[in-house]
Amino acid sequence: MDYSQFLALKQEIGLLIVFLLVFLYDTFAPRKSQGALPVISTVLMLVLTLWGFCPTVKADAVAFAGMYVSSPVMVAIKNILNVGVVIVMIQSIKWANSEFTSVRRGEFYELILLTLLGMYFMISSRHFLMFIIGLETASLPLCALVAFDKNRYESHEAAIKYVLTAVFSSAVLLMGLSYVYGLTGSLYYADIALFCSSNMGVMMVVALAFVMAGFGFKISLVPFHLWTADVYQGAPTSVTSYLSVISKGSAAFAFLVVLTQVFGTLYSAAWEWMLYALIVLTITVGNLFAMRQVNMKRFLAFSSISQAGYIMLAVIGDNAMGVSALMFYVLVYVFSNLAAFGVIGAIENASGKLLMTDYNGLYRANPRLAFTMMLAMFSLAGIPPFAGFFSKFFVFTSALNGTESVALYVLVLIALINTIISLYYYLLVVKAMFINDSEQPIATFRSACSERLGMWICVAGIIGLGIISYFYNYLLTIG
Repeated sequence: MDYSQFLALKQEIGLLIVFLLVFLYDTFAPRKSQGALPVISTVLMLVLTLWGFCPTVKADAVAFAGMYVSSPVMVAIKNILNVGVVIVMIQSIKWANSEFTSVRRGEFYELILLTLLGMYFMISSRHFLMFIIGLETASLPLCALVAFDKNRYESHEAAIKYVLTAVFSSAVLLMGLSYVYGLTGSLYYADIALFCSSNMGVMMVVALAFVMAGFGFKISLVPFHLWTADVYQGAPTSVTSYLSVISKGSAAFAFLVVLTQVFGTLYSAAWEWMLYALIVLTITVGNLFAMRQVNMKRFLAFSSISQAGYIMLAVIGDNAMGVSALMFYVLVYVFSNLAAFGVIGAIENASGKLLMTDYNGLYRANPRLAFTMMLAMFSLAGIPPFAGFFSKFFVFTSALNGTESVALYVLVLIALINTIISLYYYLLVVKAMFINDSEQPIATFRSACSERLGMWICVAGIIGLGIISYFYNYLLTIG
């Protein structure tokens, strides 16, 4: 075995070095210096993120007999995830150093880095064995993160639901992959794609349905979404923000790769209509249930379910524009959703309040938090000129690019109608903060420096990505 091929895993090795440095500091640093661990972890992750933009990292690379592939697109995807992780780490500094969490603060950052490593392997794998290794590396530590707040019953309940869902979804996915291996005799993406190009039987369609169901659990597509709201509500807010953005984004990227590079030749014959149904159900059900929520974390859970449907629209395009639209959408979603979770986390840390009615009159007591939440809601709803409008526009454009399918036009029309419906419940939050009165409003407080920094970064991203077109043009060039 030529060990030099490990050098092809530049970002993975960099992330592993960050993980080891955080682990060593957490293990051997004096107790009085432990409070600096969240800042050190964040700085190390920021360095890794900046290093990911170096030209040497973007070079094409293949390792382990084609099981691992790296390219400028893969590097860009991982960098988008890195940006989200950095923001989550910044926003979690106060929570990690709190009285009830400080004793386990090192485990929080180590588990996050470990799950991110698994997501790297999911994205770069070109062999299903490596993909499953990456999937389980990403999933198992997330179970511990969901149960991180061990003194709360809701956290235990959320962890049990997440574990059962993760096990069941992995079993469904493995069942589909076992059919694929039995039919093709290989787990390489390229070999399976070659087989599918000349042999498409009923069993291959059944296998594809199992694979899509397994991914549906990971991305929270309807009808595989029922775990999402309970887990988001029960998990600590920092973990919920990580689940809703980083975990969902990596699974969406991996799903795109599997559908296009493995089952691409079955598009019109099999998974086109499967995906149409999933998208319509996901966007519509997510919107309808979001209207009924009173808890802000459950509200954003169903919002994220609806957003997953829009993310899948980019997969329909099956072209370079679709890949670029997907990357841009996830990047915008990182800033928009983390801005909302940043406000929720700051208010929860200060007052413990999580109900939407608690936000009545927030603008009068905490205008900056209300302004940040308003921008996040506007971006998630797709209101111009904020970044969310352009992300939805590019997704719709990529889906319709070069098509004459009436069904696809109907699908995009349904998505557009649902975008109008989503305006209602996103504006409910804005109405509560700026119009509704409250007899017991949230008291005026000053959030921590780290929380403000995280929200400033998100606000800059929401406004900047809506004004500067360079980001999408760059993603389109490498896509």
